[in-house]
Amino acid sequence: MSDVSNKNVLILGEITDEALDGKTLELLTLGKKLAVDLDEALGVVLMGDSLDPIAQDLAGFGPDNIYKVENSFLSRFNGEIWVDVLEGLITDLKPRIFLASQSYVGTEVVPRLAFRLDCELLTDCIDLKIDPDDASLIKTKAIYGGNVIATFKQKGATQLATVREKAFRPAERGAEQGKIMDFKPDIDESKVKIQSLEVVQEDVVALDKADVIIAGGRGIGSSEGFEALSNLVPLFKESFETVDVGASRPAIDSGWISSNRQIGLTGEKVAPEFYIAVGISGAIQHLAGMSKSKTVIAINNDEESNIFNFADHGVVGDYKDILPAFKKKWSEV
Repeated sequence: MSDVSNKNVLILGEITDEALDGKTLELLTLGKKLAVDLDEALGVVLMGDSLDPIAQDLAGFGPDNIYKVENSFLSRFNGEIWVDVLEGLITDLKPRIFLASQSYVGTEVVPRLAFRLDCELLTDCIDLKIDPDDASLIKTKAIYGGNVIATFKQKGATQLATVREKAFRPAERGAEQGKIMDFKPDIDESKVKIQSLEVVQEDVVALDKADVIIAGGRGIGSSEGFEALSNLVPLFKESFETVDVGASRPAIDSGWISSNRQIGLTGEKVAPEFYIAVGISGAIQHLAGMSKSKTVIAINNDEESNIFNFADHGVVGDYKDILPAFKKKWSEV
């Protein structure tokens, strides 16, 4: 590979089910904005095997360059190998900014890259922008459980960041076609033999289309608590077509349920007929994602919780005691 500019914004693309992952299209929206503000090129890295169809599809979304890294050993995700390959690519391209999604792949690879390259890194960003005065990168993320939005201004030869899913709208197709270039990776085959990790795809969730959402928060206390919420789904499916389980950010951060079920300012925006908030305090960030719900039912053991100020109906008490009674009462309606 030759004739590559050292001034560029670079994105790590992801592939799911042999197609471009939606998270990559969201990164493209952000990457385009940063590249335009810097008056620099936007590039996307694709890693895998037999990438021509995906690279051709990606070209229609407007990146300036697509770096196609093909090798049979890259057909399955292996964190150690991907870090090795990306380290070589970044050392060659010297991008000003390198972005990845706050996904399994991004969280596995980017922190190790930052250490190896001695670069600045901020994870789980909800916004990035360029300071017009000195062209430095301003990174924004939620901290303290989402109660505070903080900004960080960092400088350096290469800035690394992972970006939260759903923080940006997916890019749309345009008339311009990106240039596709091959990058030949140098792979240590011994690492393939001892490490071979496969990304397990999360279940498909369409919370924005649900008629009823049963959402849990910090007050649920454990992943077992979410199993109790899931047990309510069949009950509501007797009356409603689509019923699903959601969560507030603290429950996601605690690892009790997958991140694709987050509802809130930086998660899904929903408007179901019924929204049942269990163990959710009612932080403004969460309310921003479910404020258009037709009827809100709140269950919380803290009578001072803000969620009661927003709910149409509220019950104060332990959800473990309330849910069985609620289930029985609903069955009688």
